[in-house]
Amino acid sequence: MLFAVSMTFIDQTMVSIAAPQLTEELGLSASGIRWVVNAYLLALAACFALGGRLADLLGHRRIMFLGTGVFVLAAALCGAVPAGDAAQTWLIVCRAVQGIGAALMFPAALAVVVMVFPAERRGRAPALFFALSGALTAIGPVLGGWLTTWTWRAVFWVNVPVAVVAVVLTLPAHLPDERRRGSLDRRGALLLATGTVLSVLGLQQAATWGWASAATWACILGGLLVLAVFVRLELRTRHPLISLRVFGDRAFVADITVLFFAMLAFVPVFFFASVYAQVALGSSPNEAGRYLLVFFAGFGVAAQLGGRILDRRGARPAIRLGTALGAVGFALWAHEMTDLSLSAQWPYIVLAGAGIGLLLAPASTDAVSRAIGTSYGEVTGVTQTVRNYAAGLGLAVLGTVLANVTTDRIVASLKDRGLSTATSRELAHGLTDSLSAQGGRPPAGEGSSSRLPPEVLEAVRMDFAEGNRAVFYGMAAALAVAFLCAHLHPGTRLPQAPPSGAGRT
Repeated sequence: MLFAVSMTFIDQTMVSIAAPQLTEELGLSASGIRWVVNAYLLALAACFALGGRLADLLGHRRIMFLGTGVFVLAAALCGAVPAGDAAQTWLIVCRAVQGIGAALMFPAALAVVVMVFPAERRGRAPALFFALSGALTAIGPVLGGWLTTWTWRAVFWVNVPVAVVAVVLTLPAHLPDERRRGSLDRRGALLLATGTVLSVLGLQQAATWGWASAATWACILGGLLVLAVFVRLELRTRHPLISLRVFGDRAFVADITVLFFAMLAFVPVFFFASVYAQVALGSSPNEAGRYLLVFFAGFGVAAQLGGRILDRRGARPAIRLGTALGAVGFALWAHEMTDLSLSAQWPYIVLAGAGIGLLLAPASTDAVSRAIGTSYGEVTGVTQTVRNYAAGLGLAVLGTVLANVTTDRIVASLKDRGLSTATSRELAHGLTDSLSAQGGRPPAGEGSSSRLPPEVLEAVRMDFAEGNRAVFYGMAAALAVAFLCAHLHPGTRLPQAPPSGAGRT
């Protein structure tokens, strides 16, 4: 199961590393490349609860195989995208389908892991699963950087042999395929998907449409309204997509809120740090991979410590310490970004990674293990929906922050060199898109921005670093809020018995 879900974790970092090369070859816009990343996260958030429920109803083994097949087929199609006008749409659609496959695979895999362990080890099993699967993310930067030197398409195609090995390992394993009675809440699944996509779409497109646009607020408020209707209907549904009674557990609510605010930083950091390294630091894809690997040096060690704290003292000490370290680490990392020096940043990058590593497995394990009266598949759907919705939201909001701050800084730099406000703003928008999408290369084509002096382009790179500094301060703020939420946890230990009804027909 770890081998299967490793594809979903590694994929997130590999695609971020390959983003500038992919954008340059296919001619994607800055907004388009963010949607290549965000479509995957949105599909995960929209379909995770559905995946967990289907695994309970149809059998975990069957849904795991189905999810693996969907994921790897979509990945292969991403790698085969043709150049041309349809490339951006092709890639975004296939990435969304990839996310649907991952949403089917992950909750089924976790439920299998839990069921094959004896009852007395069912608290440690998810902890090991979350810790190892999170640590597997560290492979992505190195592998993505190496594959991108050959072709960016390989970051998608590499999923094919991994999936083959996962299936070969799974076939003789005689996995349990038990099912629960009940029906599928199709209405709830549709409402959750619609509300998730609409709300994040509005935030993602705010940089393009503008915050004064009716379309921006129609999407944001419309999405939130649909999600409110979803919650109201779920409380009245006999067999809901998500059993909202788990929110009656104070510790579960604390875990979920900590994960929500932590995920605003954890997944988006792959994209923003990769682009920052290739733009502001002038790194190659391989070097950008090593830049991200520094983050996982702290993450890997702290994840082991977090698991031990969970076993000995419960989740609360781990998530309090992790959120505090993460907030401090991201803030100090942001402060050093304009120095354009890895040596000045790496201690704080390690600290930021350690904070995330400390909290991730304990909060996730504690939440899943509190599935009182609910299946593991179903409660995993709840936790992973929250995590991936937050990741998509973080990418959308922070992407808007990056675009706005960078544009404003570039406008100021150009005006200092004698250009008018109108001309400066026109050039700034083009330069921001070019830097975000093309790895910091000078704008191509016949436009006036392509004829700017090299010293101006160097100043613009510093402006891009300033934009990223604002983004990483935003990540630090999210973890500071997570630290406050961690104090809501009552400190009670994990339940010793498995959830009633888990794995039963």
